[in-house]
Amino acid sequence: MLADTFKRSYADFESYPRNLICQTTYRDAAEASFVRLRGAERTLLIQDEDEYEVPFRDLLPSAQGFEKQNIFNDEALKAWLGDESMPGPVAGTTIGELATKKDPLCRFIYFYAENSREPLKISLRMLLRILTYHQVMPIYIDFLSVFGSQVVPRDLRFSGFREQNMIKELARGPKVEFLGRSGRQFQLCYNLKASNYISLPDTKLQEQEWSIRQAAIHHQFDVETGTSLWIVTKGDKEIKDRIEDMNGVDGRPEDRDFSSPENCFRRSLDVHLLCCNWSVEDWRWYIQWLEESIDRATAIVFAPRDRSVPRHHFEPKDVQYVQSHEEKINVAIMILEANVNILKSLREFYKNLLNDKSFPWRDTCKDDILVFSEQVKVMTYDLEMQISRAKLLVKIIGDRKSLVLQHLQAQGTEKMEDLTISMHELGVMAQKEAIAMRIITVVTVIFLPATFVSTFFSTDIIKYQNGGTFSREALNNWFEVTIPLTFVTLVLCYISFKKSSRSKLARLRKVLRAPVGKSAAS
Repeated sequence: MLADTFKRSYADFESYPRNLICQTTYRDAAEASFVRLRGAERTLLIQDEDEYEVPFRDLLPSAQGFEKQNIFNDEALKAWLGDESMPGPVAGTTIGELATKKDPLCRFIYFYAENSREPLKISLRMLLRILTYHQVMPIYIDFLSVFGSQVVPRDLRFSGFREQNMIKELARGPKVEFLGRSGRQFQLCYNLKASNYISLPDTKLQEQEWSIRQAAIHHQFDVETGTSLWIVTKGDKEIKDRIEDMNGVDGRPEDRDFSSPENCFRRSLDVHLLCCNWSVEDWRWYIQWLEESIDRATAIVFAPRDRSVPRHHFEPKDVQYVQSHEEKINVAIMILEANVNILKSLREFYKNLLNDKSFPWRDTCKDDILVFSEQVKVMTYDLEMQISRAKLLVKIIGDRKSLVLQHLQAQGTEKMEDLTISMHELGVMAQKEAIAMRIITVVTVIFLPATFVSTFFSTDIIKYQNGGTFSREALNNWFEVTIPLTFVTLVLCYISFKKSSRSKLARLRKVLRAPVGKSAAS
């Protein structure tokens, strides 16, 4: 018979996580998770019923391999779990058994999407049913929240490792004998991130694209029965395919050996290693791509800047390119450090089991845990090496960006110098033209009276009728009129020039004495 506590919890599965038997968080925290999950439903979970798909992979004790089943709706999910209940004649009641199947020896459940920026292909009702049926600790909701529909990768900076250890007799969890649950179990939740090359193999370096992908893993293991549960959430089926390759019919015999609880525990270590290896394998090549991209884009900063030879003309987009790569490498450093912390936490958790007297296989699985620990340690070391490499690249990028900015400033200075020289040459030319115009003006002023007088005396008003003979009287009259008139004209021009100069000087003094705001307004 099912335990009453489990019946009540599972019957109220839609209120998850408030309905969990073992509440490891405060009531307010459970309420916040309840609200947060339902608020994110439209972006986190797909809304089209025809698109639901939840792959299950179950290993039954009597089976030779995993039984595969893709669940497409809530009714199929109920049948797969063994829930034969139906709504009763009275509202709010049910008839039929809530659970008729014992938990499989090992169960894998995969929440996935079409890609890393699409909603998960599961309904809220199905999700809540699964999480309640397996009594998954509510912190896994936080790990799920990074998925769903998004234009740009969301919450890449979120990482975590959570554990719930109930293997001690006094601290054991809910016991459901009918399902094969002893209550002495531990649960782990963590997420890892990996870099993925998403361009075609022959894509040019400057056009290549990489993407940061993440996976959220939930694992629980019963140390009495050896049963285990895995819930893997990812934007595609990559980890699912890897796990099936490892423990499927084509995998190594030792990877498919679930013949005893100890071997079931060993297989769980293998799955952890697979996930850890996925999070490590491509970071070296991603950082190398960043290095090559920066070298290609900024190597020109060391070229000679002599103006006598052809040279690269820097533009603001060069600074933008370097800045974007600097941000990418800083994000990579943060993610790498998060992965290192998670791997260290995972390694520390299993090493602590060797010191826990409640762990039944401290002796029989000691070597397996130590080997697991060393393998995770090697992966951690590899990630730390990539972090050191990335931090050096950040310094190089900063120095290169400074050089690009200096070259931009130098180009601006050179342009100002060229403009100054051009303006000076234009000023000299203008000055020469002004001098020429003054000379022409003076000559015009000198000859203007004489021209006027000559014109005047050439009219019929004054006539000299001696047949072209020289007339001193005419000449004297011409000088008598022209010289005074020329003198008067020059005096008038001088007076006008001085008056204009004094007027300009007075206006300049007025501007200089006026306040800044007032002069600007003027």
